[in-house]
Amino acid sequence: MEIIDVEPANVASKTSTSVERRSKLLPFAIVTFIYFIVGFLTTVNEQLQAPLKFTFLDDAGSLKNTFTTLITFAFFLGYLINGTLGSKWVNAKGYKGTLLRGLMLMLSGLVMYLCAALLGANFPNLVFQLGDATIAYGFIVFVLGSYLMGTSAAVIQVVVNPYVASYDLAGTQPVQRLNITTAINSIGTTSAPFFVTVIMFSGVSIENIEIHQLLWPLAMLIACVLAVTVITNKLHLPDIAHTRFSSGEMPQRSIWSFRHFALGVLAIFCYVGTEVAIGANINLYAFELMGAGHAISFFGRTDLIIGGMDLGIHALLSTLYWGGFLVGRFAASFFSTVSARLQLTVSASLSTVLVIVAMVTQNLWFLVAIGLLHSTMWSCIFSLATKGLNKYTSKASGVFISAVFGGAVFTILQGGLADLIGSWQWTWVLNVICELVILCYALFWYRIRKEDNLDEVI
Repeated sequence: MEIIDVEPANVASKTSTSVERRSKLLPFAIVTFIYFIVGFLTTVNEQLQAPLKFTFLDDAGSLKNTFTTLITFAFFLGYLINGTLGSKWVNAKGYKGTLLRGLMLMLSGLVMYLCAALLGANFPNLVFQLGDATIAYGFIVFVLGSYLMGTSAAVIQVVVNPYVASYDLAGTQPVQRLNITTAINSIGTTSAPFFVTVIMFSGVSIENIEIHQLLWPLAMLIACVLAVTVITNKLHLPDIAHTRFSSGEMPQRSIWSFRHFALGVLAIFCYVGTEVAIGANINLYAFELMGAGHAISFFGRTDLIIGGMDLGIHALLSTLYWGGFLVGRFAASFFSTVSARLQLTVSASLSTVLVIVAMVTQNLWFLVAIGLLHSTMWSCIFSLATKGLNKYTSKASGVFISAVFGGAVFTILQGGLADLIGSWQWTWVLNVICELVILCYALFWYRIRKEDNLDEVI
């Protein structure tokens, strides 16, 4: 009798499946880690507003808040101008080639930050007058660096969003994968405020900060991003089929002809506007309240001194706000049965209420709580707005990223409004408007016309 041993075949099959699963997971992990870096450096840029206000802009006169928010404005201007550049690169060079270009732009922005710090440290009297404001040239260099950093973030996100949404990872749905990736991104945004406070400025009180303290931390960041760029260049990132046009292939219709997508762009414009305005300006509002004698307490404490270092209640506000994104996104990554529309409806409704309460009571902790509700909005809006677009997805992602410019518009608009009325308190009505637009998208504007669903047309 012939005995056939089938065990080796079973073992080989299991091994093959395991290897395939690991090979599928690695590209997803690489793209997700780079998205972590984007989140980290985005928040570092925002958190440097207050320190640079006390260094480069100490003599900026009555326009100090407006000039300060120029940092965030320049960052998100990069999204507006260069978001579609990223989608062109994806169609021409593929996802990996575009990702590498984004990392090179990130390195360029960090080098500009370093040059700004060197100018401020070695040539403190290199300034110019603009009305009653005295502006350091180093500040202008930093703003240019912020623009490059925003451009890099835009290009990288043009890759990440469609790549993750369309990537074939067994047992997951698009909105789940986006929530996982944005959760890792939130680890970066959550850790960044304390990186700025503890690592960059060594726990020194904000009024005693000196610009030369930025030099070594920036040099370390440049080295880290350079290492990631080299490693990414050597790794294999598979392309995603049916999500972009091949070289020379022309689209048959305008991306704006998809109604649910066009309204989704408006929703994302307002979403990023209110998200970034809270994250970037809550510190400035905190300083105003503390300066007026309204102490901000955390479990009865009005300071946060650990080991002789002043970690700052203002840093805690931002950390907990962005930490809400982290918690919410990790939690939402397990929502396999809750629709994106329902998540968006609930979060937009509650966020509207919290902004109004925070504005009326002048209690910043209500603004902090909004981070938890905002956590899934990006994934929900993106998945709803790009549903059924097929080959138009990468182009849609580029336009979507340009809409992130809302973070610049509402941040600087709020800063200018604060200068105009002399307080941050009632400027949060802008955020109420943004939340209501998002709610309208969740309730009515998300619907797809039959002719706009290419999945059905094809």
